Amino acid sequence: VQFVESGGGLVHPGASLRLSCAASGFWFDNYRISWYRQGPGKEREEVAVIGGHGVTTRYADAVKGRFTISRDNGNNMAYLQMDNLKLEDTAVYYCGAGALEAWGQGTQVTVSS
Repeated sequence: VQFVESGGGLVHPGASLRLSCAASGFWFDNYRISWYRQGPGKEREEVAVIGGHGVTTRYADAVKGRFTISRDNGNNMAYLQMDNLKLEDTAVYYCGAGALEAWGQGTQVTVSS
C-alpha cells in the first residue's frame, strides 16, 4: 500500500492550491480516502474524507466551504482543492486510508503573508 502526495507550496493568504494523492497497492475503489494535516505543535487532524464512489464527502468545520475533496478511481488518484487559504492552514498534508492504517509522507503547505 502506498500513497504519494504532491502539490504543496508557499502561498499568500487568500490563494489556492490543489493537492494530489497517488495511491497504489490496494483496491482503490473499495476504500474511503482522507486528507489529514498536522500543523506546527498540533495534533494530526482529518480535514476531509470521501467515500469509495466519490458521492459522500465530509469536512472538518475549519475547512468547510473552502476545501473540496475529490477522487478519480480510474487513475487511483485523490485530490484536495484548497481555496481562500488562511494562515492557520499551514501544515503538512497527508492522504491515506484509515481502514488500512496507511498514509503518505505528506506535502508541506505554508500560508504566509
